[in-house]
Order: sequence, then structure tokens, then C-alpha cells
Amino acid sequence: MLKIGVDAMGGDFAPEAAVKGAVMALEAVGAESRIVLFGSEEQIRAVLAAEGCPAERFDIVPTTEVIEMGDHPAKAFQAKADSSIAVGFGYLAKGAVHGFASAGSTGAMMVGSMYAVKPIEGVIRPTISSLVPTAAGRPALLLDVGLNVDCKPEVLAQYGLIGSIFAESVLGIASPRVAVLNIGEEETKGNAQVKAAHELLRDEKRINFVGNVEGSHIFSGKVVDVIVCDGFVGNTVLKMAEGLYRINKALGGGNAFWDAMNYENVGGTPVLGVNAPVVIGHGCSSPLAIKNMILTTERCIRTEVTAKLQRAFNN
Repeated sequence: MLKIGVDAMGGDFAPEAAVKGAVMALEAVGAESRIVLFGSEEQIRAVLAAEGCPAERFDIVPTTEVIEMGDHPAKAFQAKADSSIAVGFGYLAKGAVHGFASAGSTGAMMVGSMYAVKPIEGVIRPTISSLVPTAAGRPALLLDVGLNVDCKPEVLAQYGLIGSIFAESVLGIASPRVAVLNIGEEETKGNAQVKAAHELLRDEKRINFVGNVEGSHIFSGKVVDVIVCDGFVGNTVLKMAEGLYRINKALGGGNAFWDAMNYENVGGTPVLGVNAPVVIGHGCSSPLAIKNMILTTERCIRTEVTAKLQRAFNN
């Protein structure tokens, strides 16, 4: 049985949105998958009853505390040992669930990722990635998108390998094209950081490195499948895309490309480079976003991307 852990108390609209999203996910997950809800049993059961969904369709792990968005992540993770996030990571660390997802405190989720399940040996810094839609009809992977705002070239080079393995395993892209986000395609362009990363990635035989890519090609899908950058740049790109989506929607525009920019359709951001599947959702996640966050977690578990990353860095 594949067990997907979900923080029922995480997010601005929890537990209602989280539990409703889990109910929506029931019909979409595999027959051998079981969703495990962490949180207030009384509140979880109340939402399930309101939805007309038998509680027996889930495993419920009762917890009594919640790490709030305003809490100090590290202190709260220790002080609130019976919080839904802390207990969820405890289950993940001992293998009682095979992946864990939350739309709650991003900081607390990163604390759990770093100290409960820990980085994969050999990974300098784990990363958070995001899928971006492209005009070619298949998504590209952008990493990092906000975890590490300052990155040494060696870290960026590892992101290329991590992203390539994820794109091949989870997205099903054969020999994904990896590029460094830069201000020009020529090798001589860019700052010292990206020039050095370019050299390291060029020498990495385990990936299909295609050089530099400009920002104008991020959403084309014709040049690259995995886009490597530091978290400062990646987060700026991601928030610009989110802003353009909102403007386009407000102006009445819409098509498959723009709809793919809706965070609800992506659901969550995987933490890559740690020893178990961890997915972080948007704080304002709706039930639809929670559903897709759960499906992303299931896909990460099923494709064994963590094991593939472990083998890549331990060989």
C-alpha cells in the first residue's frame, strides 16, 4: 500500500480546503494508494461528514497542535511536537507514510525536510522546483525558485543533475535538455556565477546540457526542459508569471497555456534532494490545489525519484 501523508491543518483555509481536496483526490489516486490525514480528528471528521464522505476512506492521525504561518519555523517545529507537520514528518522519517505534503508553513516544511528526513548524502543544498507551462504543450522545470537565493556554481551544477533526473522520472521527458538561465546564449555572457556553472554543467556527462537560455525562451518549450538558476532569479521569474496570469485572467483572456499557469493546476512544489518525497503547496490553496498537490506527491512516490537521486549522488 502506497501511503500519502497530507497535513490537514496546513493552509489559509484549513482544515476545510485540505480535507475537501483530499476527498477530491480519492477518485484520482491509484487503487493501491491510501491518503493519511494529519490533524485535529474532530475537525477532519466534521468536514468529511459535511462532504458526505465516510471517514473510513482515510487514515486519520490525530494531532493537537498547528504550526502557524507567523511562528518561527525551527522553534515551532521543536516546541509543537504534536503539530500536524511535525508528526507528519515523524511518520515520513520512519516510513509509515511514503510522502508528505502540506500547504502550511513553508519554513516548517523545510525544517522537517532538512532535519527529519535530511538531505541526500552528496547534495550540497536541496532545492525547490516549479513547473512552468510552455507553448510546446509540455511543462519545463525551473529550479531553484526561492529556497537558496545565493548559489555557488557547484550548487547550480547539482541542480542541473537533480532537475534532469526529476524531468525524466516524473515528467517522462527522455534525455531532458538542461540549460542555465542567462542574459544571452553565448558562453561569454553572464556573471561569474553562471559562467562557472556553465563550465561545470558542460562537463557533466550524465545530463543533456544545451548551454545558456534567455528569459524569452523559458515558456517556449522549444529550447529547454530544465532551467537552472539561483533562488533569487527563479522566484522572481515565478512571481512574474503568476502576476501575468492574474492580469490576463482579469482582462478576460484564457487558453490552455494561460490556464496551465494557474497554481491550482500544479498543486505543489517538490523539495528535491532530500531522502523522501516532500511537496509544499501554496498557502492560499483551494481544494483543487490540494487535490493536485496530493497527486504530485503520489507521482513523486510512484516514480521513485528520491531513490534515483540517491543513486546518482552515491555512485
